Amino acid sequence: MQKKGIVYLIPSVIEEQAPDTIPACIINAVKDCRVFFVENERTARRFLKSIWKEMVIDDYEWHTIHKAENDVKAVFISTLKAGKNIGIISEAGCPCIADPGQLLVDEAHKNNITVKPLVGPSSILLALMASGMNGQHFRFSGYLPIDNMQRTKAIKALEAESQKTGCTQMFIETPYRNHQLMEALLKNCNAATRLCIAASITSPNEYIKTLAIAEWKKEKIDINKKPAIFLLSAGG
Repeated sequence: MQKKGIVYLIPSVIEEQAPDTIPACIINAVKDCRVFFVENERTARRFLKSIWKEMVIDDYEWHTIHKAENDVKAVFISTLKAGKNIGIISEAGCPCIADPGQLLVDEAHKNNITVKPLVGPSSILLALMASGMNGQHFRFSGYLPIDNMQRTKAIKALEAESQKTGCTQMFIETPYRNHQLMEALLKNCNAATRLCIAASITSPNEYIKTLAIAEWKKEKIDINKKPAIFLLSAGG
């Protein structure tokens, strides 16, 4: 009986200028793979070449994840059943954490295939670690609504839940809309609610700061077009 392949969840850099955030053991996992399912083939190739300079890129098979359509899933499972190991790589940080890949991992479990998550940088966890907020009880909500009324409603609901349960609320925005989200938070949150902004994590320009909303109103920051995570705590 053909032995099935293994799925390796391979973390990539959050910032290209921070290759030292990738543990050396990741190279061993890369060497154990023959096929890669990636969010962006060009950047994935560049990333792997940066951590393993001897890698001959064209010796490997590459597939783009997209939204894991049925044909992608079929190739994924047939490759594993043929005994080939697969590496999944997202654009930045850890695969399947606010990034594509989870649907493929779900397919692997449905087919009784071993999945190996590997240690690497996650902007969500790094931001939570540095925020000073509740790390025992937290929630990541992804992107908030773009519509002003819906976004306001979402912000107030997250703040109310945090006030009631002590939960740290985490969310993100498309970098070019960071300032609009910031303005909405300052306008709609209570003065005592704490807000952490973690931008450009692991880069030379990393910025992480936690203040009460009342104090943020006195600050002048520029996070326009910078990848950022917002953390909210109203639970004291």
